[in-house]
Amino acid sequence: MLNPVQTPKLMDMMIEIRWHGRGGQGVWTASNLLAVSASSEGKYVQSFPAFGPERSGAPVLAFTRISDEPIDIHSMIYEPDVVVVLDETLVSPNIVKGLKKKGVVITNFTGTKDELIGKLGGGDYTMYVCPASKLALEILGRGITNTAMVGAFLKAVNIVKLETVIENVRKWFKPGVAEKNVELVRKAYELTSRVV
Repeated sequence: MLNPVQTPKLMDMMIEIRWHGRGGQGVWTASNLLAVSASSEGKYVQSFPAFGPERSGAPVLAFTRISDEPIDIHSMIYEPDVVVVLDETLVSPNIVKGLKKKGVVITNFTGTKDELIGKLGGGDYTMYVCPASKLALEILGRGITNTAMVGAFLKAVNIVKLETVIENVRKWFKPGVAEKNVELVRKAYELTSRVV
């Protein structure tokens, strides 16, 4: 079994994450949940969205920075270490624009490895997939993939502990909804796999 990404770049310095999704999928919630969890482990964080008056379903972005040192940067993330895609319909060469060489792509995707590589247009990065939409429908009864993709992120990039995120999910959501999201995070973590 392949190990999650654990390079010195991702573990000992700042990691920059760009989240791609659609309005209503909880893109910024995913970014915030990861940032709050990292902060509760003593790391420095930033989390912010990039959207205007978009309607539900329109493409949106969110950004997360996690660092062992104070963060002095106050701009959007143009060259992320990791790209996370909450909606399979957004998978295209555009989402890997600016991704650092040897970066990581984590996507909600159920097609084949060749289909994914074809949609992204190739590149020098590691790819992980998670059937987040399927899991969200099964567990939540709705296609909201934010917590599933946080679980997928945790499997791919070993920078925040799974149990820390679960603790924060329980604080973030109302009790009944929280437990369903805990289940979704765990299942997504379990089913996320490296394809390249």
